Amino acid sequence: MTKLKVMTFALPGVLACGAAAAAVVLSAWWWFLAVPMAVLVAVGVWDVCQRRHSVLRNYPVLGHFRFAMEAVRPELQQYFIERNFDGRPFDRDTRSIVYERAKGTDAEEPFGTERDLYEPGSEYLVPSMAPRPVHEDPPRVRIGGPDCTRPYDMALLNVSAMSFGSLSAQAVTALNTGAREGGFAHDTGEGGLSEYHLRPGGDLVWEIGTGYFGCRTGDGRFDERQFAEKAAHDQVKCLSLKLSQGAKPGIGGVLPGAKVNAEIASVRGVPEGVTVVSPPYHTAFSTPRGLVRFLARMRELADGKPVGFKLCVGSRREFLAVCKAMLDEGTAPDFIIVDGAEGGTGAAPMEFADHVGLPLTDGLITVHNALVGTGLRERIRIGASGKVATGGDLVKRLAQGADYANAARAMMFALGCIQAQRCHTNTCPVGVATQDPRRAAALDVDDKARRVHRYQRATVKSGLQIMAAMGVDHPRELHPGLLLHRVDPHTVRSGAQLYEWLAPGQLLDEAPRSWAEDWAAADPGRFAP
Repeated sequence: MTKLKVMTFALPGVLACGAAAAAVVLSAWWWFLAVPMAVLVAVGVWDVCQRRHSVLRNYPVLGHFRFAMEAVRPELQQYFIERNFDGRPFDRDTRSIVYERAKGTDAEEPFGTERDLYEPGSEYLVPSMAPRPVHEDPPRVRIGGPDCTRPYDMALLNVSAMSFGSLSAQAVTALNTGAREGGFAHDTGEGGLSEYHLRPGGDLVWEIGTGYFGCRTGDGRFDERQFAEKAAHDQVKCLSLKLSQGAKPGIGGVLPGAKVNAEIASVRGVPEGVTVVSPPYHTAFSTPRGLVRFLARMRELADGKPVGFKLCVGSRREFLAVCKAMLDEGTAPDFIIVDGAEGGTGAAPMEFADHVGLPLTDGLITVHNALVGTGLRERIRIGASGKVATGGDLVKRLAQGADYANAARAMMFALGCIQAQRCHTNTCPVGVATQDPRRAAALDVDDKARRVHRYQRATVKSGLQIMAAMGVDHPRELHPGLLLHRVDPHTVRSGAQLYEWLAPGQLLDEAPRSWAEDWAAADPGRFAP
C-alpha cells in the first residue's frame, strides 16, 4: 500500500477514533467530528475494494474530487473560460443575440467587434454605396412545382425539424404557437404528428423518416391510409421525407427509452419505455428512381400538397443520380432541404457528428449546382438548415443558393435553452428537451411562444436590413459574389471566385471536366457513391 493510501486511511481513522473517545469521555459534541471521519474511512475502504475505477483504488477518497471536477467542467468552461466568440457549438455572442431578440430587447454591441477580421476563414457580406429601403413586409417563397396543386408560401426563416419526444409537449406547443403568431412554418421532425403540433393551429411541415412514425404498419413499413388521413389536416402545408440528418447521416434517429412514455409511444406507434432507433434506410424504396416515384406517390396521397425531401449531402454522384431519375420520370419534388453536418441532434455518436457528411456550405452549393446544371432549379426550392441563428446567417445561405432557411437550436434558445447539452439524458434543466413532467412544467408556454415569435420576426428583419445595406431589394438578387472569404491574411476571394458555378442546363449539354466523371457514373437505377 502506498504512502498516500496509508495517509488516506490513517488520518481519518485516527481522527474518527480520537473524536469518538472524546465524545464518550468529554462531550457529545465530538460526535460531529467522529461521524464524518468514520464516513470517510468507510468510503476509503469501499474505494480500495471496488474494481470498477482504478483511480479510486490508487487514490481512495481523493479520487472522488477528479469525478466531481469532471462533472462541473462544462459549466466552468461555458461561464468562466470561453470567450464571447469562440464557444461551441454556439458561441456566447450568438446565444446572447437570440436571447435578446426573443425578449424583445435591443441586440446591439458597443465599442466595435471583438473578432479578428484578418483571421483566415473570416467572411464578409458586401455593402453597397447605394443602400435600398428596408421592406416592411418580408417576402415569402412559393413552394410548389408544376405537379403541385396546393402550393404554400414559405417564410424566409422557419422552425427546423424537432420531434415531440425529443422535445417536451410544452416546447412543441410553444414553437407551434409562435409559428402561428408569426406566420412561419414548423417542421414536426420525424416523431409523428401529435396534438401539441395540431392544437395551437400553426402551419406544419410534416416530416416522415425511415421509421414512418405516425403512418406505419405493425411491422414498421409505410402505411398509405394513415399517411393520407393525417396529411389531410388543414395545418399540414407540406410533406417532407427525411433521407438523412446533418449530425448523424446514415444511422437514423435515436430516442432514448427514458423519453418514450405512453403518450409518445402512442403517437409513434412503438413500445413504451424502449429506445427507438429509426433504421438507417427506407423500406419504401431502394433506388433514386424509386425515391422520385415515392415522392410523387406522397404528393398524390396528400391531395397535391408540396412534397420534398431532406438530406445531409454526401456523394455528389448519388445526388446527380436522383436528378437523372427526376428527368427520366418527368416529375420532381417541390423542395429539398439541405441539412449541414454542423446541424444539431438530441443524441448521436461523436464520430458521426464530427466526421460524416458535408457542412452546409458545401452541401448547399452541391445541390444548387446540380439542380441548375440539370435544368431543374426553377421548379425546386431549396431550404438550408444547420447553425442558422442570425440575420447574417440567413443572408449568407440565401447568397449561396438557398431560397429559405430553417433553424432548430436557435429556436430552442428562444425557448430558454442554455446549451447545457443534456438533451439525451432526459434532464434538460429548462424543460425543453425532456419528458420529465416536473422539469417540463417549468416552461411557460405563453411566454415562450411570444419569444419564439419575436426572435423569428427580429431575425428576418435583421436579414432584410442587411440585404438593404447591400443594395438588394429581394432575396433572389443575392449571389455568391456578395459574400467574401478571407483565405489568408492577405487574400480575400468572393464565393463566385472560390467555387465553381454551373450554368442552367450545362450538365445536359456538356458537363465540365470537374463534373464529368460523376455525371457519367450517376445511375438512376441505384445508389452508388
